[in-house]
Amino acid sequence: MSRIRPDELAERLGTDDEPFLLDIRPESDYGRRAIDGSLNVPVYDDLRRGDDDALRGRLDEVPDDREVVTVCKMGIVAKRATRVLDEAGYEASTLAGGMSGWNGYQRGSLGYRLRSLWWWLRG
Repeated sequence: MSRIRPDELAERLGTDDEPFLLDIRPESDYGRRAIDGSLNVPVYDDLRRGDDDALRGRLDEVPDDREVVTVCKMGIVAKRATRVLDEAGYEASTLAGGMSGWNGYQRGSLGYRLRSLWWWLRG
């Protein structure tokens, strides 16, 4: 399963290679902070409970002509969304660290730098 680091995503935003951002978090979380241009399909709780059909039923909202990057709180439940998209024939990746990773990247936090080093070491 593919993943994309926050710094890699940031480099692609606003380019011809910009992915479609699918934020699966609850509407309340999305409303507080989201990546510009992302679409909120609030199926986080459903996926967490194992209900993949919640996302499958909304795939008509997701374009299939470019890579889709799934976003959640920490990147864990988004992996499930990425798997559902992969099974449906989409090119999909998970945002490593989710919004927590994105926020850390935006702030240049020590936690993000350490996590980034860990991702780099893991390959």
